[in-house]
Amino acid sequence: MIRYTKNPDLNRVLVTGGAGYVGAVLVPKLLALGYQVTVLDLYLYGDDVLKEARGNPGLREVKGDIRDEGVVKLAMEGCDAVIHLACISNDPSFELNPDLGRSINLDAFVPLVRAAKAVGAKRFIYASSSSVYGIKDGVEVTEDLSLEPLTDYSKFKAECEALLEQERAPGFTTVTIRPATVCGYSPRQRLDVVVNILTNLGYHKGEISVFGGSQLRPNIHIEDMTDAYLLLLQAPDKDVDGKVYNAGYENHSVMQLAEMVQRNVGEGAKLQVKPTNDLRSYHVSSRKIKDELGFEATHSIEEAVVDLIKAFKEGKLPDSLDDPRYFNIKMMQKVNLQ
Repeated sequence: MIRYTKNPDLNRVLVTGGAGYVGAVLVPKLLALGYQVTVLDLYLYGDDVLKEARGNPGLREVKGDIRDEGVVKLAMEGCDAVIHLACISNDPSFELNPDLGRSINLDAFVPLVRAAKAVGAKRFIYASSSSVYGIKDGVEVTEDLSLEPLTDYSKFKAECEALLEQERAPGFTTVTIRPATVCGYSPRQRLDVVVNILTNLGYHKGEISVFGGSQLRPNIHIEDMTDAYLLLLQAPDKDVDGKVYNAGYENHSVMQLAEMVQRNVGEGAKLQVKPTNDLRSYHVSSRKIKDELGFEATHSIEEAVVDLIKAFKEGKLPDSLDDPRYFNIKMMQKVNLQ
C-alpha cells in the first residue's frame, strides 16, 4: 500500500482543468498533503465545484482559458509543478467543434509547457489517453506498442506526448500518463462515460442498454486515478523523467459492466442487448506503473457503481438524466464554447 506524501521539492502545483471531473477530486487531495494549489479552469460546470476546498489558504483559483497567454502567465506564478488535465475530452465532444478541440488540446499545449519552464517549474505531468493506441485486438496493450490513434482527439493526445518529450530538459522533468476511462462519483460529475452512463440509466430508468457486449473497455475508479497523480508528483525525478505510463484497473467487457450495474441497481433493471458496428476492444496493461512505481488500482469498478448509486439516493446529482452539466457535449452547446 503506497503512503502518499508531499514531494519536498515541489510546493505549488498548477492543475489545469482543476474544476473538472478528475480535478475536483484531485485538488482536495493535493491540499490535504500540504501542497499549495493553483486551479486554472473555465468553470463551465459551475463555480461551486471546489466549494469544500475554498476554506484552505493554500488554494488559489484562476478563472480563465488556457488559450489566453496572459491568464496562463498569471496562473503559473510561483508554480513548481503542473498537472495538465484541461482539454476537450472524449471523441463526441471533440467532434462537436473540431477547431475548438484543436485550439485547446493541441495549439495551446506547447505555449503552456514553455510558460511552465519560464517560471522555473520542475515537473510537468500530462494527462494523455489510452485511446492513443487505436484498435489492438487480441493483444495486451503495453506502453511500448505503436500509437495508432483513430480520431483527432486521440491524434492530438499522441502529438502532445511527442511535443512534451521535445521540451524535456535537465531540471524540467516530464511524465505522461495514459488513463483508462475514469468512473465514479465527483463533485463535478460526468454521466457521459460508460460505467456512469449505465449506472445512471439503470438506476433512474430501470433499463441498461448494451451495444454489443463482448468489447473490452478498460476503466479506472476516480480515487485511483487521482492517487496516480499524487504518486507521479512524489516520485523522484530519476524514476519518472521522460516516462509514459498506462493507468487502469481490470479490463471488463461492456456486458460485465452492465451486469455489475444490474447487480447493484436491482434485478428490476432490464438488460437490453442491441447490435453495434463498434466492436473495438482494448486490453490495457497497467503492469509497468506497478513494477516501476508500485502503483496498483485498489478501488474496483463495482465500487464506482455503488458510489454513484449512493450519490443518486442522497440527492447529490439532481436531474441526472437531463441537466447539461453532467454531459460535456450538452454543456458546450449550451454555452456555445468557442
